[in-house]
Amino acid sequence: MVVMRTDLDPVEVGAGPFYKLMTSVIVPRPIAWVSTRSADGVNNLAPHSFFTVSCVDPPMIQFTSVGKKDSLRNATETREFVVCLAPEPLFEQVNATGTNFPAGVSEFSEVGLTEEASSLVAPPRVAESPVALECRLHLALELGDCTVVIGRVVHAAIDTDVFDGEPMGQDADGHLILPEIDRLKPLARLGRNEWSTIGELLDITRIPYKNWPGHYSPPTA
Repeated sequence: MVVMRTDLDPVEVGAGPFYKLMTSVIVPRPIAWVSTRSADGVNNLAPHSFFTVSCVDPPMIQFTSVGKKDSLRNATETREFVVCLAPEPLFEQVNATGTNFPAGVSEFSEVGLTEEASSLVAPPRVAESPVALECRLHLALELGDCTVVIGRVVHAAIDTDVFDGEPMGQDADGHLILPEIDRLKPLARLGRNEWSTIGELLDITRIPYKNWPGHYSPPTA
């Protein structure tokens, strides 16, 4: 098989264009809808699409601030933030919170979202979002013109309606009851001004090596 490829050098292309290229091919990207509170008590809410899990035990998540955003300043000054899920029904509000409002203006009030008190941290949750992960700052790592913000999850608040059964219990087959993806309806970022919804679901089980076709497993005694 012969594939015709275009070879690109990040230095020759330039940081700006190459950034746009990366966000066009590293897709889809989950969105951290980050709620913070400034040292002066002003609540801020902004979407960040460079977002993932950092650690399992203890539970940590991370988002990247491209440049010195309000989310970064607030999180590093107060050492707390909340990551809410960005759901499809709130598409316009999620997008609107990416507007460069002045630091003294709260996106919650500007875009018509409800502040809900968090359990263990000062920044509020988005009441309309089905998931909120309350975090305390673990590390802010500067990398070039960006900062990776890593927080330890100290509390999770999840809408009971996204579970099909007793939350975190077991179903009839003994499986852990977790939030249903078609009830969460998460948004994802693509390139340019493009976004995506969950779309078609694919379900597949990994094959253990001992069951891999052609692998010989000696009989047990």
